[in-house]
Amino acid sequence: MQEKYTLADRMARFIPVFDWGRTYNRAALGNDMVAAVIVTIMLIPQSLAYALLAGLPAETGIYASIAPIVLYAIFGTSRALAVGPVAVVSLMTAAAIGNLAEPGSPELLVAAITLALISGLFLILLGLLRLGFLANFLSHPVIAGFITASGILIALSQLRHVLGIPGGGANLPEQIGSLIENIGRINPVTLVIGVSATAFLFWGRKRLMPLLLATGMNRKLAGVLAKAGPVAAVVFTTIAAWGLDLNASYGVRVVGEVPQGLPPLTIPSFSADLWGTLIASAVLISIIGFVESVSVAQTLAARKRQRIVPNQELIGLGAANVGAAFTGGYPVTGGFARSVVNFDAGAETPAAGAYTALGLMLAALLLTPLIYHLPQATLAATIIVAVLSLVDLTILQKTWTYSRADFAAVSVTILLTLGFGVEIGVTAGVALSILIHLYKSSRPHMAVVGRVPGTEHFRNVDRHAVQTDSAILTLRVDESLYFANARYLEDKVYDMVAQRPGLEHFILMCPAVNEIDMSALESLEAINDRLKALNVKFHLSEIKGPVMDRLKTSDFLTHLSGQVFLSQHQAVCELALDRQ
Repeated sequence: MQEKYTLADRMARFIPVFDWGRTYNRAALGNDMVAAVIVTIMLIPQSLAYALLAGLPAETGIYASIAPIVLYAIFGTSRALAVGPVAVVSLMTAAAIGNLAEPGSPELLVAAITLALISGLFLILLGLLRLGFLANFLSHPVIAGFITASGILIALSQLRHVLGIPGGGANLPEQIGSLIENIGRINPVTLVIGVSATAFLFWGRKRLMPLLLATGMNRKLAGVLAKAGPVAAVVFTTIAAWGLDLNASYGVRVVGEVPQGLPPLTIPSFSADLWGTLIASAVLISIIGFVESVSVAQTLAARKRQRIVPNQELIGLGAANVGAAFTGGYPVTGGFARSVVNFDAGAETPAAGAYTALGLMLAALLLTPLIYHLPQATLAATIIVAVLSLVDLTILQKTWTYSRADFAAVSVTILLTLGFGVEIGVTAGVALSILIHLYKSSRPHMAVVGRVPGTEHFRNVDRHAVQTDSAILTLRVDESLYFANARYLEDKVYDMVAQRPGLEHFILMCPAVNEIDMSALESLEAINDRLKALNVKFHLSEIKGPVMDRLKTSDFLTHLSGQVFLSQHQAVCELALDRQ
């Protein structure tokens, strides 16, 4: 029995379904089924809309929402995350494959599934190598700026469908230019449908739930009906387009024929040229998708005191994307809106996602003929209402007030995303964030400290009334020492010592130093030699254990002109006694 338990435990680490599946019960089944119904209702119009946003046939969105959800349920660790097409990844997919083939062509579909495969393999590789920490290089302000700019681009790109005019563009100038160029070709009937659907969806998002509750309706049922707003818009506009023959009589663009049946088995391309073209985009899509997904998963898990394993999340999302690649989909990730809906609807386990997939399979089998007359303006309205909730321009004011460096990163990300497209925008934002981090860490905060009277505490002489000794100088470093800031430390020490001709002891106080690399060690050796030539002893205080262990492997401590003190208080007391 013990061996079987151990084996199951090990399997649960790599395939989380063996963890939650062992305690699955009837109550969880009921809650998961209710959540699945609600998410399925929400996901059908969203999937169709996001596929069109990606420049792909509408059914691609449904295909991308079936196998990926099941695979994430098996390999993912979040019990509420709903995986599938999302707005930002759909926009990035359109940018990555839009110029490779004609819209709707088989070549474009091959590019989309190949993009999903590369993205999935990259995510799985990061997970197996436990490299999830790399996503930390995407700072929150950069992500917020990128999503805000992407939301603006997405909403603007859908205006042409609401207006019933041709056009498009990968960035703000192109989209605005296209709208101005074609503004005289507005289709009035399409405009009425698009504006009505948009207004209804905005109204339904804020007012429908309270209105239903006011009638005495059960909260859970009211929640289901409130989330069904997009479905209601789809049903009514489709009936109107069919009954009035709006496509043939008034030129209203409709979705058209959608293949009826389960997702097909598709084979991605293994062309080196295509992979070379797509790999950079796949990496960006993977990282952006992972950061967005894991942020949502951790937020929802915290509400129920559950645990998310980021590296396993990489594998779960990677498996979902690989599944999308072989079932006619395109890159997917965890969506914020549908995950929150899934959580609020009472989803207990990832099995809710599997039931959602079952619902979507039934929709693919039975409902696709019914959406032939669905106006594209309705799907555009669905996208606009969904993405405008992602736009948060207050991030500019917040970062300006708190950190000008973060403000610069956000501003650059937003401006470049709007001006040149999503890939250039996010790449520049990441690069600028890393450069700002390197600049800050290359000029670490340092403070001359003195004793707070009557205590054993030492504080910055510029901030507190402290006691100092003209023969003893203590410099506290508030950063690990490595190649980027080693020379800065040297210059700082030499300048300070040069200004104090009566100095006898220099103490480097290191309570915040977690690492000293080889370059920094050489700088410490240079400082020791320079101070020794000036008859100033070089001491260290409050060195952390792991740092001391590393120093002991070198000969630096044997040549140190001074001592290593356990505490700054001990250092000052002993050096003051030695001088008496």
